[in-house]
Amino acid sequence: MNTPAVLPNDGLQARQLWVQGDGVELAVYRWGQATGPILLLVHGYPDSHEIWLPLVRELAADYQIIAYDVRGFGASDIPHKRLDYHLEKLANDLEAVLKATSPEQPVHLLAHDWGSIQAWEAVTEPRIQPLLASYTSLSGPCLDHVGHWMRDRIRQKHPRAWAQVAGQLLSSWYIALFHTPLLPELTWRLGLAKAWPQLLYKVEGLRNVAISTSQRADGIHGVKLYRANFIRSLFRPRQRYTQVPVQLIVPTRDRFVRPQLFDQLQHWAPRLQRREVNAGHWQLLAEPQQLAAWMREFTVHIESSAPAATHS
Repeated sequence: MNTPAVLPNDGLQARQLWVQGDGVELAVYRWGQATGPILLLVHGYPDSHEIWLPLVRELAADYQIIAYDVRGFGASDIPHKRLDYHLEKLANDLEAVLKATSPEQPVHLLAHDWGSIQAWEAVTEPRIQPLLASYTSLSGPCLDHVGHWMRDRIRQKHPRAWAQVAGQLLSSWYIALFHTPLLPELTWRLGLAKAWPQLLYKVEGLRNVAISTSQRADGIHGVKLYRANFIRSLFRPRQRYTQVPVQLIVPTRDRFVRPQLFDQLQHWAPRLQRREVNAGHWQLLAEPQQLAAWMREFTVHIESSAPAATHS
């Protein structure tokens, strides 16, 4: 089913469609040039596809842009079982969107926060890698990579290495909160959704973050992402490699994901380009000019170096 939708304030039209994921129906949105390179955007917590609208406005003239509401967010289906939020199911959803929207042409993937965490699951899955031209990761590591990073630091038995682990655990205090039964949901129900814009202003000084129209529900249901994945991934990390070209963007003022988490990423993603930027966790989404410039540069490089198609 296709439903016309209009982005607020600028008149850009999006075509909405529904894609069957792994047991859920996903709301998918498409903007931009039908003949341009394809970008697929995956949002994090507690956001929806609407968080990408500033970047869509920057790139829609030259790219075909696709975004979707992750299961449990926005207009997509909301599973109620914790097991329905496992990374494997999230990667299956992403694969379904890729196959439904670009069955013939590999896609440039860009993901933020939990979108990036689940995208790593897809990018390191051999069957999904051929569907991807590149991957740009913003403020979201692979949980398996983090598990190996923590084990390596602890085994070093060096105060500096242990301090790095302790520092990341302190930055990740909210993860423990999200594992507390009922408390996170109660916080959203009691008014965190209304206070969210002001909180982002106090934390990062941002005034123009796109706030989801489903903010309260997104915050409540999205905590299942943490409960379904963190403990099992960090304590039983897998070997997760990829040959997809990766652009890693590291905001050095990110209060939640510290730069040292990516120190060993070259081992897992050898085709890696790392960029550091003096920004906070959401800043590049709210003020997307730099992110748009890097996406243009990276996708042009990937497209120009791709082997030409052969015809018999």
